[in-house]
Amino acid sequence: MKIGMVGLGRMGSGMTRRLESGGHEVATYDPNVASTAKTLRALAKQLEPPRHVWMMVPSGKITEQTFAKLTGVLEPGDTIVDGGNSNFRDSQRRYKEARKQKLSFVDVGVSGGIWGLELGFCLMAGGDKGVVKRLTPIFETLAPENGWAHVGASGAGHFTKMVHNGIEYGLMQSYAEGFELMYHSEFDLDLSEVAGIWRYGSVVRSWLLELLHASLEEHGDQLEEIAGYVEDSGEGRWTINEAINENVPVPVISAALYARFASRREINFSAKVAAALRNQFGGHAVKAIEQAKARPDRGRK
Repeated sequence: MKIGMVGLGRMGSGMTRRLESGGHEVATYDPNVASTAKTLRALAKQLEPPRHVWMMVPSGKITEQTFAKLTGVLEPGDTIVDGGNSNFRDSQRRYKEARKQKLSFVDVGVSGGIWGLELGFCLMAGGDKGVVKRLTPIFETLAPENGWAHVGASGAGHFTKMVHNGIEYGLMQSYAEGFELMYHSEFDLDLSEVAGIWRYGSVVRSWLLELLHASLEEHGDQLEEIAGYVEDSGEGRWTINEAINENVPVPVISAALYARFASRREINFSAKVAAALRNQFGGHAVKAIEQAKARPDRGRK
């Protein structure tokens, strides 16, 4: 199958390589990276109708601009796929706008980070059943076995990914707090060793724990090279907003988001753990100690 990929960053480049390895032909466009096309119009010309173009760009303004440009160069019957972390309300609006121009629009929540090239990307697709069915060969190549689903109507893909990331916040914060307690305890614990043994047989074993172990092995038990300054990319806030709208209590996710806010004021070890985990699974940049706008860490007890 032939598809266009717009955006060749951490995720888009890995997805492109995985698709090509799976036998698909991928035309690409990214103004900052060597691509097969120099413009979106040129990209459209490299594809045969009905065209399928996948946007893998940052949510917000860039996605909005890219979507608008694509609707101007694509033709009736073509499909736009948004695989970024867009707000599901925006995806529902874009679906309606695309339909007015006789274009199809599919929102796909993508999880897998920088490891997706090797292990596959978990995909949550929202949109019309027939359009999603046409894209099945693409989804099956990108995802590991049993790792994708058509989760519902327009917006459902990004809504599901939003909740996924809210849960991720809570899981990361739980690990972060537990390891901070061990870090400050009276015992001279080898945190890398503890994380290592918990990977086998423990009820708290997970891929996140494996990544934490890898980070402790790489940076040492005190994560000295990593500042405890944890960014958030928006999905946690959106999850909490929707929970408020639906009168659903989400105290753990809320507390995890507030902990990220707090990390930007005072460095603590739990924030270092959360920052290290974001770097491991998503390739998100970590701040060096001197870069953080926070008070210096007082070190272990």
